[in-house]
Amino acid sequence: MDFTFSEEQQMLLETTRRFIAKDYGFEARRRIREKSPFGFSPEIWQTFADIGLLALNVPEQEDGLGSGPIETMLVMTAIGEGLVLEPYLASAVIATKAIATLGNAQQRATMLPAMASGELIAVLAHDEPATRFDWRAIATTATPTDDGYVLTGHKSVIAHGGSADILLVTARLAAPGREGTLCAFAVPHDAPDMRQASYTTVDGVPAADIWLDQVTVPAVALLDGGADTKTGLAHIRDIGLAAVCAEAVGVLDRLLAATVEYARNRKQFGLPIGKFQALQHRMADMVLHIEQARSMSYLAAVRCTEPDPLVRSRAMSAAKVVIGQACRFVGQQAVQLHGGMGVTDELDVSHYFKRLMAIELQFGSTDHHLESFAAQLV
Repeated sequence: MDFTFSEEQQMLLETTRRFIAKDYGFEARRRIREKSPFGFSPEIWQTFADIGLLALNVPEQEDGLGSGPIETMLVMTAIGEGLVLEPYLASAVIATKAIATLGNAQQRATMLPAMASGELIAVLAHDEPATRFDWRAIATTATPTDDGYVLTGHKSVIAHGGSADILLVTARLAAPGREGTLCAFAVPHDAPDMRQASYTTVDGVPAADIWLDQVTVPAVALLDGGADTKTGLAHIRDIGLAAVCAEAVGVLDRLLAATVEYARNRKQFGLPIGKFQALQHRMADMVLHIEQARSMSYLAAVRCTEPDPLVRSRAMSAAKVVIGQACRFVGQQAVQLHGGMGVTDELDVSHYFKRLMAIELQFGSTDHHLESFAAQLV
């Protein structure tokens, strides 16, 4: 299969890489993480909008670029290389796709252009304490009223949930005849009777737990574009999984580069440690894992829009297994080859390692997807 990128795709990748390398170095990221009340930089987010990155997944009829998963893969690879904290995956990929897929014409026309311009941040508030890797196990309920719905439930570890303008809350209808039907609602961040607890996850990404204590929303908050919400969410999560696989490849590349550079400069017994054959073998194994992960990232990007859910799910699980194994192996080798300093906060290696830990669990762990892949074969 030919994996050569078009001239426009290559330009997109290089533009994103140049911007991140110039304006988003490790020290700049550290300042953002420690000082920003949002957990990311609004100025960087606006620059993303100015160079068109936030419009990639917005359809052309809503003032977007209408690009596909290949372009998203390229941007996410560059984002992984820079350990970007901004809510690109949560808002510009997953929430944008959710609104484009599940929203009606009015909702798409209202929210998507604002998201493309950087004026509006939306995130999907789906996961709950009991869901773990079963995204269908949603307990939040939506009870119909005369002029809207009442939402009750608890959403947990929602990336950038505390800084989002709109939360796309998933819930099950508590209505005769439609009881248990999965739906999604666009809920403003300051809705009455909604409580949030914000915190930072191990990889530095801001997240929040959200409690909906009988939150009343109008009928127009329901995303009712005609798409089956359950089917749409499965597709949207696969698109997100493909994007995070691409991010992992960017992180892996940077960890390998940092390890090779350290092995060239660190001397022991009068020689650079990179001269020792045992360590060369370990770095060669790192290269093999990364190249396998890169190939599976391409597979995920190609297959995440596959209309057959069984074919798509099998491909996504295969990609997540290989990439999850690479995350664990390369991360551990990089830390070990750096020695004790590999886990210090002052060294970027520890931050890349933490992001790989989070990616390995995101959208389902390696073990979960291995079991899923095996079950689908049977």
